[in-house]
Amino acid sequence: MAETAIQGDFVVIKALQDGVTIIGLTRGKETRFHHSEKLDKGEVMVAQFTEHTSAIKVRGRAEILTRHGRVEAGA
Repeated sequence: MAETAIQGDFVVIKALQDGVTIIGLTRGKETRFHHSEKLDKGEVMVAQFTEHTSAIKVRGRAEILTRHGRVEAGA
């Protein structure tokens, strides 16, 4: 059985309030939601872009860290 290495970028999302929602969106002809998580204040999630995930949507006040820099959502 061959394993496929996933080489996608990682993002770190830190909730700055309770109830931050993180939604993974699919690749392909139609963009669809495929996964969601809720974070409470202070919780951190490390997410990765993969062959199935082309975008990550963050709803709520959160700090997002990528190799391109830092951005604050919901400010």
